[in-house]
Amino acid sequence: MSKTTSHRGGLSRRTLLAGTASLLASPMIVSSARAQAKPVNIGVIMPLSGANAQFGINSRNGIELVADEINAAGGIKALGGAKINLIVADATSTPTTAGTVAQRLITQNEVTAILGAFASSLTIAISEVTERRDIPLLTMSFADQITGRGFKNIFQIVAKASALGKAQLDYTLAIAQASGAKIDKIAIMYEDTAYGTAQAAGLRAAAKAANIDIAMDDAYPLGITDTTPLINKLRASGAQAVFPVSYLNDSLLLIRTMRQQRITIPAIGGAAGYVIPDFEKGLGEFAENVLSIAPANYDLAPDLTERFRKRFGYFMVHEALEHAVALDVLVQAIEKAKSTKAEDVTMALRGAKFTGGWTKAMTGGAVEFDSTGLNTLSVPVMAQWRNKELVTVWPKDVAKGTAVWKS
Repeated sequence: MSKTTSHRGGLSRRTLLAGTASLLASPMIVSSARAQAKPVNIGVIMPLSGANAQFGINSRNGIELVADEINAAGGIKALGGAKINLIVADATSTPTTAGTVAQRLITQNEVTAILGAFASSLTIAISEVTERRDIPLLTMSFADQITGRGFKNIFQIVAKASALGKAQLDYTLAIAQASGAKIDKIAIMYEDTAYGTAQAAGLRAAAKAANIDIAMDDAYPLGITDTTPLINKLRASGAQAVFPVSYLNDSLLLIRTMRQQRITIPAIGGAAGYVIPDFEKGLGEFAENVLSIAPANYDLAPDLTERFRKRFGYFMVHEALEHAVALDVLVQAIEKAKSTKAEDVTMALRGAKFTGGWTKAMTGGAVEFDSTGLNTLSVPVMAQWRNKELVTVWPKDVAKGTAVWKS
């Protein structure tokens, strides 16, 4: 577990001295309320090791960017300019460990809220702890279960997995139709985690509603090492499009095996492993024109997201963007509550609408939580790989390019 007080953002001398103000006698340092304001501790629990480490690092980067910007702009105004102090902990990629880490972080630190933890299975484990301790948890994890249990301290920034799965299919049908193609038969392949299972359910329901035949509907274990049986089944299925729902390593293996075996039907990914730079780096030309659903995409708000690229050297992946939004919303709630007490902040989050700042990067242009903690304004987008970048191609009203469909 490590602490950071926006050390990468170029702190002023006053900010650097604020933490030691009580130890120094100089009235120049202690004269302002801002220097005396107690930092606001915000926990960040991410998978910084294991199979999902890159997603956790991306998420942490997005959070640190926003924390540094807020601190540089004068901190939390309602609290006398209090700075954000991020307390970062490694959830690893194991749910049991994630829950233990959350318990330890809360016990050892006076935290106002927690952000995390990308993977739905990790977030679910953490939320069991935060709910018992009455600590608000803000997440961009997808699984329906996250806000489907009646918890009072959970806030889901993005559309839930079943809605993403439905959009994954519906948008694909619309894109195919716009190109003059018709889809009658599809294949679904998904990892058997909370995220994969929930999103596959959305795909399945959408296919049934559209009278589309599901020629293949197969779950597989996370971290699969041999996808040949799945790909052989896909070839025999006669599917006109395939919908894989997986994290990075599995996505690379699935698409590479498909293309090496000259299966050229369109692949429409389920976000996660399909929408980060490592996907294109790992596949090269095989990544070109791969489609994927996503809760948001960086090209919808370049005035915000290019700041991430400038600092970290790669485009702002959706988990970084949505965790950035989560922190912005949390700070707005703290400003509204004029308090760092967890219960006060939870009350300020519940049922409220947040606008401005990073919320403009979401498709709804704002964030509004319903009684379950779900952001009702989040609308998924379809992105497509073009020349090492992700271009939003659907829905039409937000598209930045026209989808390429090769049936």
